[in-house]
Amino acid sequence: MLSDVSQLVESPKSSVEGPAKVQPNNVTSPRNTLSSSTGLVIAYNEPSAHPKNVPVPQSKDNHQPDKPTGLPFDEEAKLVYGVLLSLRHMVQKLSGRTDEAFSSYTTAAYKLHYFETMSGYKFIMLTDPSADALRFILRQIYTGPFIEHVVRNPLSELDSRSRGIDNPHFRAATDKLVQNLSIFA
Repeated sequence: MLSDVSQLVESPKSSVEGPAKVQPNNVTSPRNTLSSSTGLVIAYNEPSAHPKNVPVPQSKDNHQPDKPTGLPFDEEAKLVYGVLLSLRHMVQKLSGRTDEAFSSYTTAAYKLHYFETMSGYKFIMLTDPSADALRFILRQIYTGPFIEHVVRNPLSELDSRSRGIDNPHFRAATDKLVQNLSIFA
């Protein structure tokens, strides 16, 4: 778990408004999948007319999720936030509703889980692409460690845009909550 970013996920809804229903379990490729609260939106790249001879790894064992990207944490956080804002905007435009939100999206390398509070705090968790929805865990982080160690702490700065939340008690409680999840067993 990233040291300054808390994360939470909610499971996507299983149907789309309209005559056709799309089940999230019917998606065979985890690449570039975006779930919204009204259904499932899939964004993918069309194969090139001139395919290149690029070797494709046959096994997930070749994938190294813990490999450092070489970017400082602040830069990674900015990139994740930019992707998040862009996807939120795209989901709202595609759905035609301004109150539309998404709960997670999946790529070949990771799954991003998202929860936003009514007060505007955003909780994000990056997991393995095969992980189940974790929005309820993000909500538990908000209602538990965040409220207890950040909101109720008079010494904690609530405007954490420039520095993030730097509270060791919040981090310890969040780590304990996340490490007790079955996906880490």
